[in-house]
Amino acid sequence: MRIFRVAAMIALLAGPAYGQGKGNSGPPPPPTKSQQEIEADRAAEKAYKKSLSNIPDQPPADPWGGARGLEAPKAVAKSPSKRTKAAGTAN
Repeated sequence: MRIFRVAAMIALLAGPAYGQGKGNSGPPPPPTKSQQEIEADRAAEKAYKKSLSNIPDQPPADPWGGARGLEAPKAVAKSPSKRTKAAGTAN
């Protein structure tokens, strides 16, 4: 009886997988373009590239520019501190 249950489970699990393996794989290929459509695409691409060349060059945006100084931070010179022994302390 246990063998029949295992066989039924395998059949139930294998059924959907078997169905997915057959048939076409993926969407149909796009239709071919006519010569007029190809020329229209080329004209649109040329106009797009021309419009990109009309944009003036700008420096990169710095939203924190007002919060920071224009100069680089200067290194702080550390002066060596002298340690003195307190009177009356024993080691």
